[in-house]
Amino acid sequence: MPVDVAASPDQNPYTHHGEYKVPGGKLVVADLEVATWEAPPRIVRANINGDFFLEPDDALDDINAALVGLEASAPHSAVREAVEEAVDDDAVMFGFDPAAVATAVRRALGLATSWEDHDWEVIGPTALPIAVNVSLDEVMTREVMEGTRKPTLRIWDWTEPAVAIGSFQSVRNEINPEGAARHGVTVVRRISGGGAMFMEAGNCITYSLYLPASLVDGMSFADSYPFLDAWVMESLQRLGVEAFYKPLNDIATPQGKIGGAAQKRFAGGAVLHHVTMSYDIDADKMTDVLRVGKEKISDKGIASAKKRVDPLKRQAGIPRTEIIETMVSTFAARYGAIRTQIGEATLERADRLADEKFRTDEWLNRVP
Repeated sequence: MPVDVAASPDQNPYTHHGEYKVPGGKLVVADLEVATWEAPPRIVRANINGDFFLEPDDALDDINAALVGLEASAPHSAVREAVEEAVDDDAVMFGFDPAAVATAVRRALGLATSWEDHDWEVIGPTALPIAVNVSLDEVMTREVMEGTRKPTLRIWDWTEPAVAIGSFQSVRNEINPEGAARHGVTVVRRISGGGAMFMEAGNCITYSLYLPASLVDGMSFADSYPFLDAWVMESLQRLGVEAFYKPLNDIATPQGKIGGAAQKRFAGGAVLHHVTMSYDIDADKMTDVLRVGKEKISDKGIASAKKRVDPLKRQAGIPRTEIIETMVSTFAARYGAIRTQIGEATLERADRLADEKFRTDEWLNRVP
C-alpha cells in the first residue's frame, strides 16, 4: 500500500508520476508526492507499482516506506541504497530490482529521462577530415550540455584513411608507423576511451550520439551501451543480421564481432556515445597499421586479429548506403527524430578546436 506522511490543510504536496521499463524485464511505476514547503523538498508519499513480481507481498510496503522522507533531489545511488536496505535478504524481486525503482523515482521527479522526453535530431553522413570528426564529438556534446543543441545522432564520413585511438591508448603501442605511412593513414586521438578504430572510406559505419546524462541516469557503462544501441539492433534485425551485445562494449553476431562502442560522460551533464561497425574492412591493411597484440585477443577465442571482425557487407549483402539509411530511418521512426544538418557555426567551432587540440602532437601523444 502507499506510504505517506500527514500534511496540514494548507500544505498541498506536488504529485509526480514516472515509469521505467526494465530492459528484458518488467514495468516499474512511481507515483510520488513531494512536500515543497520543506527545505529541501522531500518525498511525503510513495506508491511503487507495476507488472513485476515480488515476494512476500508486504515487501512492497517496505519499499514505499524507504522512499518516504528522502530528499527529492537524492541521487540515484541514494534511492537505490535506501530500497536495498529496506528489502529483506529473503525477498524475491523478479523482473525489477532496487536500481529500477530508483530510476522510476528519478523519472517521476524529473531527474531522469526517457527517449520520449527529448526532441531528437539526426544528421546524415558528411565527408569531413578525421580531425574534424573527432572534434565534432566534443563540440556537439558540449552544445547539448549548454542547451544550444537538441540530443542528436550523427553518422560519420571522412575524407582520408584514418585510425582514431582511444583517449587512454599509447600511440606507439597501438600504431605501426611504417604501416600507417605506407597506407597514408592519419592517426588521431578521440576523447572517449576504448580501442583503436581503423577507418577507410566505405569500409565501416560510424555514428555518435550526443545526449543529456539524464537519459542514462544511474546506469553503469555496461548497462548503458545496449540501452543506447537498442535502435541499432532493431535496424540490423530488419536487415537480417542477428546482432547482440557482448560485454563490455562489443557488438557481435554468431559469425563474429562487427563493431564496438565507446563513451565519454561530461561532468556538466552530457554524454557522448559512439560506435564503429565494420562494413568491408581490409584485414591485411588493418593489421599492417595496428599493433594488435596476443593479449588483446586472448579472451576472444580466436587465433588472429584478422579473424576478429566479421564485416557487415558479407552478412547483410547490401550496399553500405542502404544500411545507413535503414539505421537513420529506424532511429527517426522510433524516437521521432527530425533530419537536419550540422550547421556552419558548429563546423567552424569544430575546425578551430581541431587545430587547437586534435591536430596537435601534444594531444596525439599525451599518453607516451
